[in-house]
Amino acid sequence: MMYTFMELIKKIISYPLSAVFLLLFGLTLLVFHPLQWLGLKLGGVKGHRGVVNIMNLAILRCLHFLGVKFSFKNKHKLPDDRPLIIVSNHQSMFDIPLISWYMRQWKPKFISKIELGKGIPSISFNLKHGGNVLIDRKNPKQSIPALSKFGKFISEHTFSAVIFPEGTRSRNGKPRKFAETGLKILFKYAPDAVAVPVTINNSWKLVRYGNFPMGIGLHLSLEVHEPLEIKTTKTDVLIETLEQRVVEGIR
Repeated sequence: MMYTFMELIKKIISYPLSAVFLLLFGLTLLVFHPLQWLGLKLGGVKGHRGVVNIMNLAILRCLHFLGVKFSFKNKHKLPDDRPLIIVSNHQSMFDIPLISWYMRQWKPKFISKIELGKGIPSISFNLKHGGNVLIDRKNPKQSIPALSKFGKFISEHTFSAVIFPEGTRSRNGKPRKFAETGLKILFKYAPDAVAVPVTINNSWKLVRYGNFPMGIGLHLSLEVHEPLEIKTTKTDVLIETLEQRVVEGIR
């Protein structure tokens, strides 16, 4: 891969900055693991959620050491008394704290691969105890019932389900074709929900060189597009419109 002179300079600078970031990021996960346990034991679900919100803010603050800034754009009034199905593109693992913090008012819960449910401080604890769902992508007998139960769960508790229909992260920012199965299951089991298309920009550039060094001097943005009613929209049209709105927001 060929780099311009300025890109090369930025990459060289990113090495020491990335070392500082990874140290702080690792410490954040280690510190918030017992804090999550404490929040859950003393404050229940609400206490745990409060700790997780602060953890996500701390992770975003760690990214400031890489010269990263953030923006959140939402011109639409989203309901507080109904569940949401947040449909987003997926560019890196940092999409999760970005959505978690800026959309914390709507109590987002995530669909994650089952492998992340153990061995990672803070992250695994939150996935298992924070109302999220872990699925085995290679096993429909596990994943379909798990998603069905998750849809009912967010509907009953007025939470938000976050789904990345691309299935895996885009390595260059270009969106992948949406997979429809997970969306259809959530629509079926949470028919009272509102579908909310969301576009994330530039988080893929954080890991454009791999996990080390990190990208620096970036502007990560999260934009909420016009929501759609699930009950009154045909499923095929709904998915097509959601994908169109998400993709059109990618820059």
